Amino acid sequence: MPDAARGHGWQTVLLTTAAMLAFAANSLLCRLALQRRGIDPASFGSVRLVAGALVLGLIVRFRAQPPASPARVDWLAAVMLFGYVAFFSFAYLSLPAGTGALILFGAVQLTMFSVGLRSGGERFGALAWFGFVLAAGGLVYLVFPGVAAPPLLGAVLMAVAGVAWGVYSLRGRGVADPLAATARNFTRAVPFALALSAVFAASARADTVGIALAVISGALTSGLGYAVWYAALGRLTAMRAATVQLSVPLLAAFGGVLFLSEAITPRLAVASVAILGGIALVLGQKARSARP
Repeated sequence: MPDAARGHGWQTVLLTTAAMLAFAANSLLCRLALQRRGIDPASFGSVRLVAGALVLGLIVRFRAQPPASPARVDWLAAVMLFGYVAFFSFAYLSLPAGTGALILFGAVQLTMFSVGLRSGGERFGALAWFGFVLAAGGLVYLVFPGVAAPPLLGAVLMAVAGVAWGVYSLRGRGVADPLAATARNFTRAVPFALALSAVFAASARADTVGIALAVISGALTSGLGYAVWYAALGRLTAMRAATVQLSVPLLAAFGGVLFLSEAITPRLAVASVAILGGIALVLGQKARSARP
């Protein structure tokens, strides 16, 4: 039994690590594709969603687990997924990978915390409130006008993408079959993305490398990345699942340094400590309050 438990532990670590690397890679792939101007953001989003829908559909079709009972159609979730992908793509026209990931992650968590407070399902103590304010303040500091501030339009677009992803994540709570629901939402989001591409058809461009990066982002780091994450979620507590995602902006930032020649500015470093530290305080209090 100890050997079996140890084996499961290593599997959990590997699955979780792979999922976090996939999430960070989404930022790097999008930024790389747009930085080299190999594809426009609307086309990148469309190709990403189509590739993700195909891969997720195949995974659901051929997995061993029997399908759950048919779920209700959730068009709001599909619209939020489309909004996330679209605003994410356009934001990376101007944002560095690490900065974009930090704004995205901060907006996602602040959205989910705010909804939890509004619904009355969450109760924050003094330390958690301090963490919430610290995280929000770090996000404001990051985008506050100044020489080292990221482009305002890009920051706003990424914040909207984070809100959309936060709402999308909340819509998925409690679904009987998360993987199948994600596959359906990807499929339903495709027509919206194609419509957006039609609107920007005059400025559309796509070379082989740009399309390949979008396909990798959709099929591997989104489609397979989500499948791996769902496999890891079954082995993680809710608090651990939330906490490990704190690594994504840092992975994206260091990936930007290694692969995109981006710099980690003092403002980004300070904002990272404030945002990620504040969120960690909130999660830490939630974990303690969940114990009997």
